[in-house]
Amino acid sequence: MIEFIPFEGRGRSFSAQRRVRLSDADSDGTLRPDGVARYLQDVATDDWDDTGVASDDTWLVRRTAWRVAPGGRWPLLGEMLTMTTWCSGTGAAWAERRTNLALGEETLLETVALWVPVNLSGHPRRVRADFFDVYGEAANGRRVSGRIPPAVVAEGAELRPWPLRRSDLDVVGHVNNAALWYALSEVASARLTSASITHYGAVEGTDAVTLASDDEHLWLVVEGDVRVSGEFSDR
Repeated sequence: MIEFIPFEGRGRSFSAQRRVRLSDADSDGTLRPDGVARYLQDVATDDWDDTGVASDDTWLVRRTAWRVAPGGRWPLLGEMLTMTTWCSGTGAAWAERRTNLALGEETLLETVALWVPVNLSGHPRRVRADFFDVYGEAANGRRVSGRIPPAVVAEGAELRPWPLRRSDLDVVGHVNNAALWYALSEVASARLTSASITHYGAVEGTDAVTLASDDEHLWLVVEGDVRVSGEFSDR
């Protein structure tokens, strides 16, 4: 079960502002899910850079989930959002990051992501001591599981090709995490109340990808291998 742990007011948190602009808004003027993913990537990077910790680790996201906050709503075109992020838990080789998107004092969206550090060769490694020096107090000793359940495409799921574009790729030739959220916009309403995306492996720029979906799930499949799965709800 995915938990949205509130910030308890101790340890490090980091805030930044961003306006909802045309490139991140849907045709009805609401912030798109891929826009949310970009905001989360940017504020996480800015937070890490602001710590001043020197490291050759790269942090890769394994799962991202968000929900409309109780009493919240979707951000709208032109609104200036404040993003506040903090570490809400750790494991031996992963860490959990919470981020809230707020308009003034009103929290609109709550998000939580599971990240794993990898070395220069791309192999997972244990979370380093200097990470705990910075984020440990906010995590408050909370241990989180890094287990990702296997994904199986549901029988009867609708299948369609999911062509890749060069602009979807990042600096290592993988489809960027935010670009993978485009798939959600293809199969679901923009007015969802919650969604999550789980990564099982990289989607490469040369892959022939199939998008499978039903009323509450999606899968990105390459040669029978599920690389990404998602769940979503409008209730």
